[in-house]
Amino acid sequence: MAHPEMFKQGMRRLAAGVSIVTTIEDGQPHGFAATSVTSVSADPAPLLLVCVSKTVSCHDTMLRAGRFCVNVLGDGDIDMARLFSSSEHRHRRFELCDWKTLATGAPALTNALAIFDCSIHHAMEVQTHTVFFGKVEDIEIQDGHVRPLVYVNGRFDALQSAFPAPARV
Repeated sequence: MAHPEMFKQGMRRLAAGVSIVTTIEDGQPHGFAATSVTSVSADPAPLLLVCVSKTVSCHDTMLRAGRFCVNVLGDGDIDMARLFSSSEHRHRRFELCDWKTLATGAPALTNALAIFDCSIHHAMEVQTHTVFFGKVEDIEIQDGHVRPLVYVNGRFDALQSAFPAPARV
């Protein structure tokens, strides 16, 4: 069997997009930075998944709330990614940005490249994590160039070129 530390080192070589995943419970917003967001299917209803460590502070809150919002970050959002990756300034996370709500009421980042507002379709515990399958209730996509923030080799970075956004369907 592969050694867990070697697995972690290998996975650090897999570049991943960075998102802020948010939820809300009793009027209190919660959120964290995530790199484990993946599409599941588009038909018959759009579904995506996010893998959340059971040690993340809002893990249980997501379960209780039954909703979450995936906010895809752009390359200018490195400070926000750091803010939502550390518990040091957790109390200030939602003060430093502009937020709105879509269908579920979970916080949606106004300037995100894409926003996927989801209700929890299914949650499955797998070892140290829970895989949350989200039924996408609403989507917003920012117009213009797509310059995503990525996480690779233990740090946030930007792709070196800009890609024009495809025409909307």
